[in-house]
Amino acid sequence: MVIVERMMHMCGITGFVQFHKEINNERETVRQMAKTLVKRGPDDFNTWTSRHAAFGHTRLVVVDPAGGVQPMTRSSFTIVYNGELYNTEEIRRELIKCGHSFQGHSDTEVLLHAYIEWRESCLSRLNGIFAFGVWDEAREELFMARDRLGVKPLFYSEKGGMFIFGSEIKALLAHPTVQPELDGTGLMELIAIGPGRTPGQGVFKDVKELRPAHALTLKRSGLHIWRYWNVESAPHTESLSDTAMHVHDLLKDAVTRQLTADVPVCTFLSGGVDSSAISAFAADFFDQPLHTYSIEYEDNSRFFKQNLFQPGEDRPWIEKMQQHIGSVHHTKVIEQETLAFFLKDAMRARDLPGMADVDSSLLWFCQEIKQDFTVGLSGECADEIFGGYPWFHREQQEAGFPWITSMNEKAQLLNGRWKHVLPLKEYGQEQSKKLRDETPQLDGEGEVDQRRRELFYLNIVSFMPALLERKDRMSMGAGLEVRVPFADHRLVEYVWNIPWDMKMADGREKGILRRALDGVLPADVLYRKKSPYPKTHHPAYTASVSHMLLDILKKDSPLLEFFSKTELEKLAKTGGASFKHPWFGQLMTGPQLVAYFVQMHFWFDEYAVRFYHK
Repeated sequence: MVIVERMMHMCGITGFVQFHKEINNERETVRQMAKTLVKRGPDDFNTWTSRHAAFGHTRLVVVDPAGGVQPMTRSSFTIVYNGELYNTEEIRRELIKCGHSFQGHSDTEVLLHAYIEWRESCLSRLNGIFAFGVWDEAREELFMARDRLGVKPLFYSEKGGMFIFGSEIKALLAHPTVQPELDGTGLMELIAIGPGRTPGQGVFKDVKELRPAHALTLKRSGLHIWRYWNVESAPHTESLSDTAMHVHDLLKDAVTRQLTADVPVCTFLSGGVDSSAISAFAADFFDQPLHTYSIEYEDNSRFFKQNLFQPGEDRPWIEKMQQHIGSVHHTKVIEQETLAFFLKDAMRARDLPGMADVDSSLLWFCQEIKQDFTVGLSGECADEIFGGYPWFHREQQEAGFPWITSMNEKAQLLNGRWKHVLPLKEYGQEQSKKLRDETPQLDGEGEVDQRRRELFYLNIVSFMPALLERKDRMSMGAGLEVRVPFADHRLVEYVWNIPWDMKMADGREKGILRRALDGVLPADVLYRKKSPYPKTHHPAYTASVSHMLLDILKKDSPLLEFFSKTELEKLAKTGGASFKHPWFGQLMTGPQLVAYFVQMHFWFDEYAVRFYHK
């Protein structure tokens, strides 16, 4: 197995800047903020302060314990960084030519020197996943940036003359200036958009998210935020066969770069095209058998129900792939009781109500993998860029987010006080339109293609980050770093301009990807119909979460401030069957929706969330 000695950074970053007074008594504050992120990096914990800036960092040590310590200072520059650069050595060679020398072999030091040499323009050279901040003591200036597709998180708040930031919202809430308050906009995000979020929104009042592909500078004169990358629309000129080969080469290169690590790497394998492709390329890369992982639910074969979104079980396809690539496969089976038990832990990992048991099962699964591995590769993002979801194939495209089709039903769950106050449908349509209007259009493109381009853009900047957020919080909640080769920006840029009829080559969803993988995967796996992340179909789970919600409703639950007790009881007593459409995406129906309200109660209660009245 190829192992390159290079520091990985499964980390948490946090800190604050205040120009109105020097940092003296607040050193303990940044320590408390950093302590909230220990699961992201349980092995090392450091803080750093200067006159006007304070940084905190938690780290998982793999190699180079001394050379990769953060916060790291060189000259007048200090960095905190969460992520991984996949082109570290290329950048290092460039910097050496520019006269830089290095004390260790971590990518943190390379990134810091890259900023010192090229300042903001260093971002165009980075291939990786990252969120980082650099404080320039000489200029008294903070620079922060986030990776292009939003794999690594970054939240911030401007309040009381302070700029406060963190990898997760919990770090901001550990600062006394930021309170767990919910205003009208946050409530709309929670109900209309949740468990997704409008890009830039942090749900809590005064909490914002630095959007993917954005950077900021903070000076005494103020805060400046800008976008440093976007997809660019241009005519696609390559033939079908050349396009397939180009996709093959870009994906293989992305996987290969992301397999370079300090420790052995495993892959998630569901038997679908996306995870199978990553696993096949990974198996070819290593000279020892690849370890692959999948999750199953206790007794699911007995209760599995085939439907449009889940056409079949994963197990037979996983076995075909395991035999094809010769991997050492590990199937982890989660019990229904454990699935329900982990709902609260999953909410804590996200700081918000999430995707219910899709989150809780993933958190448990990552903890299982973490017992033997520290890095895994996963297949997220292929459906967003190649058009794999059902909404890409609907003839009629409604306004709003196509993965939220239940706005009217959501409104029916509100109590009388809020039913006519919260315009859920209008809010969703307004947020969707803002994003659609950002779409880089192609001159001369017909209206149907123009609308579809907007739909792809909406998926890349809104739905994809929701899935990446789920994967980051649940994996980092277990101290596991998960990499996503389909989110390589070079692949996203190229696929963006492939026309729809070519993406649907051979009349199949993601047809161009299947063509690109011809010879890489067995034919029956290659042409298998898409099936999403698995969920439980066991009636014991439905009974468990329904009982939890009914118990919650017997008390003075904060849910009753906003929702009808009668409607929530009906939801619980029917196991979610009274709600006909998915709350979000494809999977949040039935018991998943009941579990979402259980999570929402936990969140209101444990975070002591208050509603902010103007």
